[in-house]
Amino acid sequence: MFELKYHTPFEWTEAVLADFNTFLQDHAAAEKKASGMAISMLSHYPDKRKLVKSMTDLALEELIHFKQVLKLLTERDTTLGDDQKDPYIKQIRALFRHGRDGFLMDRLLVGGVIEARGHERFSLVAQALPAGKEKDFYVAIAKSEEKHKNLFVELAYEYFDKEEVDVRLEELLIAEAEICKSIPFTAALH
Repeated sequence: MFELKYHTPFEWTEAVLADFNTFLQDHAAAEKKASGMAISMLSHYPDKRKLVKSMTDLALEELIHFKQVLKLLTERDTTLGDDQKDPYIKQIRALFRHGRDGFLMDRLLVGGVIEARGHERFSLVAQALPAGKEKDFYVAIAKSEEKHKNLFVELAYEYFDKEEVDVRLEELLIAEAEICKSIPFTAALH
């Protein structure tokens, strides 16, 4: 449906594999926050039936992913860890426009861009991991993120003019690429 403007280099994957337990802690936090974001969206837009149903399903799926990551952490005898501030999320959320319609469109499109970045990076992790349960998990998570990426854009098309959505999506993709370039590689999803 759309392509990211910045492609994560392998050096990011090396940072992740060098401290995989920290990456898992960050991944768990990201899934938990994604579930909360979906609940927030359906709460703010109860009049949009398709959005409410989609965000309900998404919240449940993200919480299941959280539980799966928590299981991997437990198997590695690693605690959940404290949630850390995510500079990527902070910067990309700063792109939201004001006004009900602009804000909703941006929430949907930014959600799609974040899911696209998750798809790309979870795919890189899956490629780098040795055969086994963790690799299989990251292959499945990457596929899930790709579906979510498309879901958010489809919802934007549902509620807004396609041409307007496409123009704004392009602007956000360019801004997101600059954000990614500015953030150092660590054992974190973003």
